[in-house]
Amino acid sequence: MMGASYKSKKDLKAAVGKPLRYIETSLFGSEYQDNGSFCVVGPDPYNNRKWYAQVTMKDGVIAKVS
Repeated sequence: MMGASYKSKKDLKAAVGKPLRYIETSLFGSEYQDNGSFCVVGPDPYNNRKWYAQVTMKDGVIAKVS
């Protein structure tokens, strides 16, 4: 699961319309997609998992966070 570099899910939602700040965690290739949906965890994907979100990207910017 990809990490999102935001303190809270609220901060991630406030970034709709901007590029996603993320941390790749997969050993098997890139999880990020310019167009599509994927799950993220924050604020740290390794030690401090406090929230999860489904992010929808469109043309390289955040279109929706749920």
